[in-house]
Amino acid sequence: MKVAYRTSIGKQRNDNEDYVDVFTNLAGQHLAIIADGIGGHQGGDVASAMAVSHLGHEFEQTKLTTPTTASEWITQQITAENQSIIDKSNQFADLNGMGTTLVAALYFTEEVVIASIGDSRAYLLRDGQLRQLTEDHSLVNELVRRGEISRQAARHHPQKNVIIRSLGISDDARFDLNTYPLVLNDQLLMCTDGLTNMVDDQTIQAVLTSDRSAEEKCDYLIELANDAGGLDNITVLLLTNFSREVAD
Repeated sequence: MKVAYRTSIGKQRNDNEDYVDVFTNLAGQHLAIIADGIGGHQGGDVASAMAVSHLGHEFEQTKLTTPTTASEWITQQITAENQSIIDKSNQFADLNGMGTTLVAALYFTEEVVIASIGDSRAYLLRDGQLRQLTEDHSLVNELVRRGEISRQAARHHPQKNVIIRSLGISDDARFDLNTYPLVLNDQLLMCTDGLTNMVDDQTIQAVLTSDRSAEEKCDYLIELANDAGGLDNITVLLLTNFSREVAD
């Protein structure tokens, strides 16, 4: 596989509360994670850093080699990390109320396990077509699901940044967990809402189908988000699958 990632403070924020990294375990498998911190005086960056660094450190000690064992492992780890963030926020007044979104990908060449909570996203580009794999745990997405507003209206809704599920806010950290097949030349994009609130899916698809390198695609997506206003921190991670093609 080929992986590249970039993060930017954007044009309106004083701090970058996004956190991103890629880790390799003892069996040579990979875990990519993006987190977008929320809440607290300085709590957002603490929560996102905790989630990524703790999960990554624990993953590096494992010998996981299958999506099934990886799914079981990350379920336990996300649940434990949720409690760790809650405990830390209760310990320090300036961290009270902190939390973080999380999107994580456990890569196994022919399959990928995606865990997500909040509104950071994972997309899959295959045969030139972009598909969103994760579902936003946000107020506006709930309104869209209920048919109360359109997807177009959701992009400009005044409460579009209100998320209803995240790590560190509740004892019940309900996250989504799914496994997807991968084939040759698939591109997996992970990102925070600093990208998707500024750049539409059609434009993202055009960038990913271009002849740019993975690093150049990440740079250009961040450039587009900043050119559109850069209202939030922006983080993108792109994983390209160079495995042999699997049969349907």
